[in-house]
Amino acid sequence: MKKTFREKVLFSFTKTAKKHKWLKAPLMLLMTVLLAVYYAGLKIAANGKRYSCALLVFLFMMVSSSFSTTESLTGQGVAPTEDGAQLAAEQEVDTAEVAVIEADEDVLESMDDVELLSEEEIDTYTLEEILENNSTYREMVESAPADTAVDVENTETDFSAYEFDPEDWRLILVNKQHSIPEDYEFPLGNITSSLQCDERILEDLLAMMQAAKDDGVDLIICSPYRDYNRQTYLFKKKITRYMNAGMSYMDAYKTASVTVTAPNASEHQIGLAIDFYSSSYMRLDEGFENTEAGKWLAAHSYEYGFILRYPEGKEYITGIIYEPWHFRYVGVEAATVITERGITLEEFWEDL
Repeated sequence: MKKTFREKVLFSFTKTAKKHKWLKAPLMLLMTVLLAVYYAGLKIAANGKRYSCALLVFLFMMVSSSFSTTESLTGQGVAPTEDGAQLAAEQEVDTAEVAVIEADEDVLESMDDVELLSEEEIDTYTLEEILENNSTYREMVESAPADTAVDVENTETDFSAYEFDPEDWRLILVNKQHSIPEDYEFPLGNITSSLQCDERILEDLLAMMQAAKDDGVDLIICSPYRDYNRQTYLFKKKITRYMNAGMSYMDAYKTASVTVTAPNASEHQIGLAIDFYSSSYMRLDEGFENTEAGKWLAAHSYEYGFILRYPEGKEYITGIIYEPWHFRYVGVEAATVITERGITLEEFWEDL
């Protein structure tokens, strides 16, 4: 009768142990290990499908764990749906918590105006500097009569009955729940050699700055168009800052997302958002609302197609803290309706 593997191992080890008695103990240990491996192999072979399924489930759980998910959110974002990717669940914003963190000198180094701007590595330009680099608009200004401002649309028109087209590029909704569509394309125009925006808003943008100047208000542009890589850098930098303050990754991500929009959820990436400040107030914070520039924009920006994108008291809707310096182009018609009704772009979309 043919011997089994176990019988062969026992016979071989017993024979060797009898011949070399001093090897008895190590041989017993080696034989035990060898037989254990052998029977384990038989067990796996007999239940191959079952163990393969268990292994696949384990690998799937590892890949879809919270660690890999949160990392993807700071990179390319989650997989898009038919209406656009859901970057983050809508949540109530604790602005008090954000304000405390932003003001904590142990977290944020005390910095003067220049340091604050250089921290974001922002290129900034006044109207005069822009006109020096933008021959098309300069010619428009120079060709206009000396006693008139650059012509803009008549903002006295009643747009309450105006029919808005949801497909209008000026009305595209980009936020945490509606990411930038993968196939979205737009023409980039140069404000200056280093600043860009959607080319189609350039004329209204510069006309607004000229009107402000005519009223004795200086507007300075910073952070118009930002590409995906730049937005990712700023978002991850904010997360790192909060983590260095002692937050967990998830808490840091949540807090960062109400001060800096996540990649693919930022209107800066589509060239329709512009941040402003002035030479007398070079900070991007709530204090801007009390400046001449902040007051002028709040009162007149809609006349040129811009809205205050993240108003105070609407954080639970926009998911972003109050930003009196951040304006979004939606066209004169929509801007007039949104401003007169005191609503956000999200609320405006509910009625489309």
